[in-house]
Amino acid sequence: MEQKQYDTIVIGGGPGGYTAALYTARANLSTLVLEKLTPGGQMGTTDQIDNYPGFPQGVNGFELAMQMQQGAERFGARTELTEVISVELAGPVKQVRTQSGTYQGRTVVLATGASPRELGLPGEGELRGRGVSYCATCDGMFYRGRTVAVVGGGNTAVADVLYLSRICEKVYLIHRRDTLRASKVYLDPLQKAGNVEFLWDSQVTELLYGETLTGVKVQNKKTGEAKELALDGLFVAVGHVPNTELFQGQVELDQGGYVIADETTRTSLPGVFAVGDLRQKPLRQVVTAAADGAVASHFIEEYLAEHP
Repeated sequence: MEQKQYDTIVIGGGPGGYTAALYTARANLSTLVLEKLTPGGQMGTTDQIDNYPGFPQGVNGFELAMQMQQGAERFGARTELTEVISVELAGPVKQVRTQSGTYQGRTVVLATGASPRELGLPGEGELRGRGVSYCATCDGMFYRGRTVAVVGGGNTAVADVLYLSRICEKVYLIHRRDTLRASKVYLDPLQKAGNVEFLWDSQVTELLYGETLTGVKVQNKKTGEAKELALDGLFVAVGHVPNTELFQGQVELDQGGYVIADETTRTSLPGVFAVGDLRQKPLRQVVTAAADGAVASHFIEEYLAEHP
């Protein structure tokens, strides 16, 4: 394998990673993007994205990912489809070991994203995009005027319910406890929503489906009572799992495993930056990941100028 030291190595080919690569390559920095599967991350598995600026009819997530890749490569960024096995991020030259060899970089952008925590039910994976969703902001409009349910009890779940209650005919909130963990600021408007029904102490035990989701089976944990709900959509909001295992013990992580990085995207290690869903942030969307990538490039240029 060619031994070359890059100005910037980007680990992860999602919107944050490829935006960082676009900006660094355009600044004439040698840039390598390492992606283990196909470009796009979670975005690449989304059939229709309606809230990314510039696409009035929406855009297919995979197509957008390919356009982001082509945009970065137009300015000289290189993409290598390979899995990263380990990293050594301390010191002026970072080592990134992959299945195809070891790469060296003066700076590294961590852009491996986060994965939605699933319910772990049979059929869940194949129903993703066909009735099961993990992002109400992304997919809610597909269920306008229809009946949906949200699983969860935290801020994200309740915010999803409030959002969906404005566009859907009926929204069930299924929570395994008898009280919500969400902030009080959400509770008053939730109580006032006339089309929301609460299913307390309950959990989804089975997904009902043909080609698409048709409903769920729900069981009350206290009484044992089970019933079926006819649904058009199920939104799972039980948290995310950041893809940060590779970086444990090197960059500082919070209790949830997210990389601690502020709006500059700098991490606890000099020359290492975190963009997109794997870093601490209040909103995880394609547009915010892309913004992170642009910001990271600015501070990468600044870092490299200070460490020639």
